[in-house]
Amino acid sequence: MLDYDVLFDRIEELVLYHSPSGVEGEIDVFLRDRLTHLQVEHWQDRAGNIIAKIPGKDSQSAIAITGHKDEIGAIVKTVNRNGRLKIRPLGGSFPWVYGEGVVDILGDRATIPGILSFGSRHVSHESPQKVLQESAPLVWERVWVETKCNSLELSQAGVRPGTRVVVGKHRKHPIRIKDYIASYTLDNKASVAILLALAERLKNPPQDVYLVASAKEEVGAIGALYFSQNQPLDALIALEICPLSSEYPIQGGDMPVLLSQDGYGIYDEGLNFELQTSADRAHIPLQFATISGFGSDASIAMKFGHVARAACLSFPTENTHGYEIAHLGAIANCLAILEEYCQQGEPEKK
Repeated sequence: MLDYDVLFDRIEELVLYHSPSGVEGEIDVFLRDRLTHLQVEHWQDRAGNIIAKIPGKDSQSAIAITGHKDEIGAIVKTVNRNGRLKIRPLGGSFPWVYGEGVVDILGDRATIPGILSFGSRHVSHESPQKVLQESAPLVWERVWVETKCNSLELSQAGVRPGTRVVVGKHRKHPIRIKDYIASYTLDNKASVAILLALAERLKNPPQDVYLVASAKEEVGAIGALYFSQNQPLDALIALEICPLSSEYPIQGGDMPVLLSQDGYGIYDEGLNFELQTSADRAHIPLQFATISGFGSDASIAMKFGHVARAACLSFPTENTHGYEIAHLGAIANCLAILEEYCQQGEPEKK
C-alpha cells in the first residue's frame, strides 16, 4: 500500500503542471523526465500520448492501462480591444464551478494572469448581470477574463483565439482533509500518479504492459483512440474518477468502483471478473456501478472497435470536474489492484 503522505505529495506535484486538452507540454516534460529517472522505456506518440512499456515474459499479448493527462478548462473565442477575453468551455467545465478568481492564460510566448469575471453585484436591472442574481443560470457567454492588458501586450504574449485558459496555479494547491485529498484536476492527475507508481513497481509481468498517459481525453478520448488503433491489445483498462451522487449506489471512502456500463456502452464482463479476482487476492473490497453522462478511454475505444475488452477502475469522487474530493485510500487501492492484476496475469475462470 502506498503511504498516504507520499501519495498526496505526488498528486500535488502533478496538479501544479497545467495540461489543458491539446496544450499539455508542461506535464509532458515532467512525465518524460520522471520515466527517464525510473529507467523505464517510454516515448511520446504523434497524438501526444506519453507511453511507458513494461516488457513481459510473453510479448505475444499486451494490455494497456490509461490515465488521461489532460484537464478541462476554457478556450479563448475573442480577444477584445479593451483586454477582455471571451472564452468558451474546453471539456466539461462550467464557470460557476470556478467562481471569480485568477486564471492562467497560456499564450504561445508567455503565460499571463487574468481574472474570471462575472460583473459587479451592486447594480439594478439596467445592468445585464442583474439577471444572474435572480433568475438566469451563469453560462460562459455571460462571463469574461479581465487581463488589464492592451491588444499589443496580448499579441506579444501570443494570446489569440484558441489560447487555453485554466485555473491559476496558486488556486490549484491541494489540501488534505484527514485521509482525503481535495483539489482541482484530480480527475486526471491522481490517475497519472497511479501510472507512475505502476511504472516504478512493475517488474517482468506475464505479458507486456503499456502505461499510457493519454492526451486529449476530455475532448473525445483522441489520444486513446489513436493508441488503441495502432497497438494490438488484449485488454484496455481506464483509470478514472467515479462521481458520487445520490442516483448511484456508491459510497465515499477507500473502496474503488468497477463500472459495468457508462454513457458509451457496456464494459467487458470477463475483464471485470479478472479485476474482481485481483481485488480479492489483494483483500480489497470493490463497489459496482452503471453510470450515465460519462465516458472513459476504455469505453470509447471499445465502442469504436479498437479493443475487444475494456474495463474502467475508478475512485469515488465528490464535486467531479470541480474542486474534487477523493479518499487517498481509494486511489492507493486502485494501484494495488492493478499491480496485482498485472503481475499475476489472468485468473482461471470458474
